[in-house]
Amino acid sequence: MRVELLGLTSTHSVKIATYNVNGIKARLPRLIEWLEETAPDVACLQELKSSDETFPEADIRAAGYGAVWHGQKGFNGVAILARGNDPIERRRGLPGDPDDTHSRYIEAEVDGVVIGSIYLPNGNPQPGPKFDYKLAWMERLIEHAASLWNSELPVVLTGDYNVIPTDHRDDVFSARAMANDALSQPESRAAFRRLLNAGWTDAIRTLQPTGPAYTFWDYQAGAWQRDAGFRIDHFLLSPVAADRLDNAGIDRDYRAREKASDHVPVWITLR
Repeated sequence: MRVELLGLTSTHSVKIATYNVNGIKARLPRLIEWLEETAPDVACLQELKSSDETFPEADIRAAGYGAVWHGQKGFNGVAILARGNDPIERRRGLPGDPDDTHSRYIEAEVDGVVIGSIYLPNGNPQPGPKFDYKLAWMERLIEHAASLWNSELPVVLTGDYNVIPTDHRDDVFSARAMANDALSQPESRAAFRRLLNAGWTDAIRTLQPTGPAYTFWDYQAGAWQRDAGFRIDHFLLSPVAADRLDNAGIDRDYRAREKASDHVPVWITLR
């Protein structure tokens, strides 16, 4: 298995990963395989497509992980797993909209690090109500992130942001092909930039400033075979966490496995 290394490895570090599994029950063998092969200390999952009651807690525990999760039958769903540990849940769902029924955010503390697992709305088709919901959700995320940033704790906000940051080939295989997609609209990108400009560090681009860092390849039109991918799974770090950033990588090869997710795991290590 080839893992794309982006930085230097420290001997004393914690490995935090994010993985949109695209259906935890359908992808459970791949998830367990990845946990066993790469042994992240913390794994943030998105798009569980599982209710709270049907989350495979026993299988996760058998693999050596405690978990907190925020499920939703057939859609969305996020979780945080910790190896040999039980994450301490801090929040489920973003504040700011008590009527929001989507399971898209869960926050926990693991060994003193505050971690948010994010499944940001896709927003397609745009324009329309789904895109409006995406932008409103991003406003709520920006506001909550500000309170986390002000805590001066080590904070990691990671997951599927459903935003392609730029039109550069490093972020997207074809800006023209994605021009009308909600993932690359000026409004989506502006909201993402506001997060970064508020003092959050894009971990992957910090350690790999240039070059393709794709994390998603569609199932359609031979996207994986053509390397027609884009970068939408991100790690944003608070200043205290960014100071401890040691290494990062993208486990590209998992996309080539049988019954793979259309996303691949992305990870960082903190000293």
